[in-house]
Amino acid sequence: MVVYLFKKLAGTVPTLIGITLLAFLLIRMVPGDPVEVMAGERHLDPALHQQALHRLNLDQPLYVQYARYLSQLARGNLGDSLVTREPVIDEFLAFFPATVELSLMAMLFALVLGLPAGILAGLKRGSMFDHGVMGAALTGYSMPIFWWGLILTLFFSVQLGWTPVSGRIDIEYDIPVRSGFLLIDTLLAHDLDAFRSALMHLILPTIALGTVPLAVIARMTRSAMIEVLKDDYIRTARAKGLSTTRIVVVHALRNALIPVVTVIGLQVGSLLAGAVLTETIFSWPGMGKWLIDSIAQRDYPVVQAGILITACIIIVINLGVDVLYGIINPRVRR
Repeated sequence: MVVYLFKKLAGTVPTLIGITLLAFLLIRMVPGDPVEVMAGERHLDPALHQQALHRLNLDQPLYVQYARYLSQLARGNLGDSLVTREPVIDEFLAFFPATVELSLMAMLFALVLGLPAGILAGLKRGSMFDHGVMGAALTGYSMPIFWWGLILTLFFSVQLGWTPVSGRIDIEYDIPVRSGFLLIDTLLAHDLDAFRSALMHLILPTIALGTVPLAVIARMTRSAMIEVLKDDYIRTARAKGLSTTRIVVVHALRNALIPVVTVIGLQVGSLLAGAVLTETIFSWPGMGKWLIDSIAQRDYPVVQAGILITACIIIVINLGVDVLYGIINPRVRR
């Protein structure tokens, strides 16, 4: 297992180098430069403009800038923001917990509804329930996040007034930051009203972000259950007189989880990508909104670091999924 993990990690090095190159070049293909964006509508003297570019090391050739960027990464330095002049890692640590909290709630929402729906649909193949679940899953998968988020906001927030429109918590609450996760921090502060406020702010973004993973997990679980239930060992278990619950939970579900775990790992990337739209729609102060604002401001170090960190997270999660294969099904280890 150690050799396997080492080979996997070694194989990610070229991928990460390619990601740094793409992130470095793509943000610089966006029209405009940081100095012009920071100046706004003010007229900027060409000499001052050139001095600012020199101070930010943006007047050098691209290959020199890229080599400098790689040398900083080799020392574990993600650089400083061109706009705030703060270390990028500090800004990332300030915004990342909000994205993690939202993504975890969205995945929990998808798993709690998607797994049981897929299992039951597989067990009742061809029934009205099966057709209903698959129809709802197809509808959920087809809805763009930006449209779905706006519909949820208009109906539940504007029309019914049940949920807040944006943000993470009402402005009247001042909760000390300990973990960065508001649900945890409000409980640690023993403030149940603040906890309810944070939870209410999470509902709509969670539904908007978790709908697509829910649909994918439900469809994959159903397909995996149908395939597993055809195997000989399931017929043997039934012939032995084992209960349906034992057959499904102990024998069928464990083997059906292999492709489902793969899908869950892949959906993490979708969650991080979908978080950009979701956080923008609901003004959620997380990493997605941070990156969108940085792209608008041409803040090169922030965009490069955000893309690189996101790629690292996805690679680590996919590696964890590979390890889970061997835990779920011992045959994979052999």
